[in-house]
Amino acid sequence: MEGSGEFQKWKKQGLSKADLSRQGAVDEDVAELVELLNGQEGFFTRSSCAGRILLLDGNTNGYKIQKQNCPWLLVTHQLCTKDDMLSALKKAQGDAVLKFEPFILHVQCRQLRDAQVLHSVAIDSGFRNSGITVGKRGKTVLAVRSTHGLEVPLSHKGRLMVTEEYIDFLLKIANQKMEENKKRIERYFLYILPHSPKTLKIRIGTTCPCGSLLISSLISQVRKQPGERWPQEQPLRLSPTTLIGRENSSKFPYFKNRRWCGLMESGQPWR
Repeated sequence: MEGSGEFQKWKKQGLSKADLSRQGAVDEDVAELVELLNGQEGFFTRSSCAGRILLLDGNTNGYKIQKQNCPWLLVTHQLCTKDDMLSALKKAQGDAVLKFEPFILHVQCRQLRDAQVLHSVAIDSGFRNSGITVGKRGKTVLAVRSTHGLEVPLSHKGRLMVTEEYIDFLLKIANQKMEENKKRIERYFLYILPHSPKTLKIRIGTTCPCGSLLISSLISQVRKQPGERWPQEQPLRLSPTTLIGRENSSKFPYFKNRRWCGLMESGQPWR
């Protein structure tokens, strides 16, 4: 088990380091998740990527494509269009490779049992290739990852080797993987919330037509049996940024003024 003082020292050093990624900042889609984890005493994030679709211009060495330090012709953490991909392919001079890389997150944990909790949550969220490593100095690191990646060569020495129809087909697959990736991140975020010590009480029973998927997911986690009646007040473990931090989102119009209300799903109030 890591000593509390030594862990806090590692955490301070880790969070003070400059972001060495090409983007230079935490990806927007995982910013709240990273903030939530770093806000807990027993965790801090070492690296993260929300998932991306990219086109690499690899150098050919015989039949082996060198991908390290090769130019990125296109990179996006959102869905990719065919026009953007074709435009990027025109810049290829070597062996262009289309890739989808799923979400990955490395979290250093103060105790092994804490890492095991996050690991279990990761597996349940769909990140089935996740694992825990324990270093010689007792550093316990959880890697959250999955295997639903994609890697397909598209050109050789700058010459396109596939049809536009096939590129369109590949992008549909890549975009589907990106959408599933985002769902898994959302699930992971929601499943972590019950383990956060920050709690907010929400009154159940009044009608509120918010109909938010996020809110419905939160409620479904604490609902034990279909049709079970709710107590008048149900404690839910939420990060304040989950709702209040998204004041400008059209999905949360009833939280703009930081006022709590009842929750409902599909037009029916929770009882």
